[in-house]
Amino acid sequence: MNSDVYAQTATQSETDVSRDGEILTVIEVARFLRVPKSTVYKLARGGELPASKIGKHWRFLRRDIHEWMHSRSKQDA
Repeated sequence: MNSDVYAQTATQSETDVSRDGEILTVIEVARFLRVPKSTVYKLARGGELPASKIGKHWRFLRRDIHEWMHSRSKQDA
């Protein structure tokens, strides 16, 4: 019974979270930006890339990465 409630709640939570609110790892951001992981770490440590450090792990919101990319493309134009 409890596992059924948990499964239903987990599914609803995943559905409710928009793709923009998705939390990404360093590897996922590196793939998205098509850069080495070391570049993602460097940008995050330097405060250039919007990120949060949770313990020893960096995490990124997909929405923030999109906004960061758009702001950079506008600066270059």
